Amino acid sequence: MPRFLAKLSKRLTSLLPPELELRELWYLLSSRNHSLLLNRRRATMIVNRVRLFAFLFAVLTPLWSVIDFIVFDSPLWIYLAIIRVLASVAFFGLFFAYQAPGRLLDAYRSMALLFTVPTVFYIASHLLISDQSLDNISASLATGYAFLPFVLMAGLALFPLTLKENALVSAVIIFAQGLVGVMNWSTLNWPSFMGGFWLLILISAVVALASLSQLAFMIALVRQVMRDPLTGAITRGSGEELLGFFWSRSSRRGCSLSMAFFDLDHFKQINDNYGHEAGDQVLRNFAKFIADSKRATDVLLRWGGEEFLLLMPDTSLADAKVMLKRLQEKGFGVRPDGNPLTASIGLAERQHDNLFSVQDLLELADQRMYEAKEQGRNRIITVS
Repeated sequence: MPRFLAKLSKRLTSLLPPELELRELWYLLSSRNHSLLLNRRRATMIVNRVRLFAFLFAVLTPLWSVIDFIVFDSPLWIYLAIIRVLASVAFFGLFFAYQAPGRLLDAYRSMALLFTVPTVFYIASHLLISDQSLDNISASLATGYAFLPFVLMAGLALFPLTLKENALVSAVIIFAQGLVGVMNWSTLNWPSFMGGFWLLILISAVVALASLSQLAFMIALVRQVMRDPLTGAITRGSGEELLGFFWSRSSRRGCSLSMAFFDLDHFKQINDNYGHEAGDQVLRNFAKFIADSKRATDVLLRWGGEEFLLLMPDTSLADAKVMLKRLQEKGFGVRPDGNPLTASIGLAERQHDNLFSVQDLLELADQRMYEAKEQGRNRIITVS
């Protein structure tokens, strides 16, 4: 039995997305440990696809009123037309009102609204139709309304969702299907209903796999884009996006944002005297030291060559300087000749330096880094 379980576990593991590293498999279950950049990319994609879905529903929902008019008698087709128009207005509102600012909470809200509108429409239309005496043709058409939960469930495959997120939305759709069954308890065709209910659950499982596959691909893609392959630090392109985010949040909340600009001293001599492989190893060691020593909320960027930025949100200039001095005292590593590796560091802070833009913060930290080099290197400059 243990051998069978081990073999089964190995087989199941082989089915997992090959794009992911082993530690990243947990990211498919919940968004708790997702990186800020992954959350922003995912939120943007979710909102954009919500708006696309909403636009399609807004256009197609009222068009079916023509069929209702032909098949159903008055006032049923009038009531159905009214709720179709209301649903269409809600979908258009969702399409125009929501943008893609990159906040996961906004993405969750947009998805909640997207699936709430057709779910309410499904329940309302079912209540209207179930009270009517229908002939064979109209009864056959009315059956089409019962397919809406299946359309919604299939639509979940458009979104890169974690297993937890997918299960939550799927549960709401399945609950709506079950609620309709309870409403028609006395007249329900139980074999047909249970078959449809089981099919909906089966579709939810297939859709969950599709969503997880999208998420796995996005995790791998964001990792490749955001991480410098040599040092593991955040790349400059992704760092600029993060810097803009931290600046906006700091300005909105009125809190501190410190930035340290590192330039490794006499790094060119390492490449010239010992080769680029030795230089690469020094960069890797430096980045690992900072990554292991910084706080979880701090972000290390490789700005270019031997230049690095350390973003320290919610950190005053004084606290940032204390932390940098502690790092400096530990030592940033050693050079190939055995001498200690040092760095010239410029430090700036949004509030203390009375800065008005991200570019001001970056330029001031850069300027102070050059002052540190001019004053003899291996020092931290906080005042120009």
